[in-house]
Amino acid sequence: MTHQSEKKTIWQVIAASSLGTLIEWYDFYIFGSLATVIASQFFPKTNPTAALLSTLATFAAGFIVRPFGALVFGRLGDLIGRKYTFLLTLVLMGGSTFAIGLVPGYATIGFAAPLIVLLLRLLQGLALGGEYGGAATYVAEHAPPHRRGYFTSWIQTTATLGLFISLGVILITRHMLAPDLPTSIQRFNDWGWRIPFLVSILLVVVSIYIRLRMNESPLFAKLKTEGKTAVNPLKESFGHKANLKMVLLALFGATMGQGVVWYTGQFYAQSFLENVCSIDFDQSRTILIWGILFATPFFVVFGGWSDKIGRKWIMLAGMLLAICTYQYIFKQFMILTDPAGKTELTGQRKLLENKTIVSEKNPADSIHLVTTEVHYNDGAVFKEVKADTLFADAARAAVTKTSIKYKEKKLSTVAYRKIVGWVFILILYVTMVYGPIAAFLVELFPTRIRYTSMSLPYHIGNGVFGGLTPFIATLLTTIYVTDKLSGLWYTIIVGAVCLFIGAIYISNRIDPDVND
Repeated sequence: MTHQSEKKTIWQVIAASSLGTLIEWYDFYIFGSLATVIASQFFPKTNPTAALLSTLATFAAGFIVRPFGALVFGRLGDLIGRKYTFLLTLVLMGGSTFAIGLVPGYATIGFAAPLIVLLLRLLQGLALGGEYGGAATYVAEHAPPHRRGYFTSWIQTTATLGLFISLGVILITRHMLAPDLPTSIQRFNDWGWRIPFLVSILLVVVSIYIRLRMNESPLFAKLKTEGKTAVNPLKESFGHKANLKMVLLALFGATMGQGVVWYTGQFYAQSFLENVCSIDFDQSRTILIWGILFATPFFVVFGGWSDKIGRKWIMLAGMLLAICTYQYIFKQFMILTDPAGKTELTGQRKLLENKTIVSEKNPADSIHLVTTEVHYNDGAVFKEVKADTLFADAARAAVTKTSIKYKEKKLSTVAYRKIVGWVFILILYVTMVYGPIAAFLVELFPTRIRYTSMSLPYHIGNGVFGGLTPFIATLLTTIYVTDKLSGLWYTIIVGAVCLFIGAIYISNRIDPDVND
């Protein structure tokens, strides 16, 4: 095969693998991107915070089962081949996502609704547990050993681009439902949220067609021809002391920290902007879209750079920068969205709603809500909700209080651009820890058990430690209510432990040919 044809082949492999993996990530993350809406559809509306936590727990459940998917499909990949295994995972993921779009809401079928969604979410997690390892291994085994970091980094972009596309499809769907925003929001929350789930089936069909035309990995095909494929991949991967040691080092010295940085920089950042800073739906998502758009090329930059200087220090530098600057960056989010210090425009305060909510348990108690729209001199527009808690008896009158909450904020152009810049930095950290990691994992393990061995530490680190980040971080803020930044301690602690282990025990450079 000529150099030109080899080059053409590797780009065809990357395109085919990336498209399928991109669709799987889109399917997986569309759920997280719609967490707030899904909470209102599949859980009781009496306690919005509990509903959101339940939705985030369901979201996290998909991550928890990813290691099991890695074991099941990793074993199949090492026994029958890479191609057909991650073709199967694509079908399973696409079918589960499509089905979520069809499940009736809590108001229709009660608690059966969240149970069905949980089951489908678990199937998604199993599928993704088998997909990533197969795609990364497939590309790596086609790539020249001295350029693995560069070529596998294109696969790494798909996780972030899948989130990017999910956010874009949500925004487009929401604005196409009706010309006026209030109506479109209501329609989207009632039934329009299903559209992003349903349209994914079309993308899956296209990807299946492309993957059916792909050939098997040349390294695996050679092993199969020589009769040297693994007889028991699970036993060889985890029953042999030397290989188990590498699995544990990969988990606790690399993927665990990479996972928490990935999900803090993208998912928890979005949740923080929406739920803590109260930025409106469109702006919170377009901020993330711009940050992703500007930062995504750096996956390839750091992946290619790792071919020259090694994988280890690029990944650990990303972790170090993240844990040292997270608190400062998230504090900037709060400062930029705080009305304190802003000058209110005279005559621009508008009354939107004035109502009293009477308690069902005690009709004598009530909450008086006044919602106004406040315009500021920098162009920001905040919806201010003033709540007066009223009690009937004098004994409880002493605890009557007035509180002001900002339900929705539209930022000024300057504040918006600054937050985009900070989100770009968060995602830049993601590209540092994530860009080189596929090549790093592939080179740790021999070809015959590579699919199984690399998939498990990746999906425990990325799926369990990383996937639990939004849930644990949000839970911490409900426990330590006076500290809005308390959710970051989970990422900082996990990242610091991984940084310490990785710096001491992981080698910076592994001979790329040693395990082929």
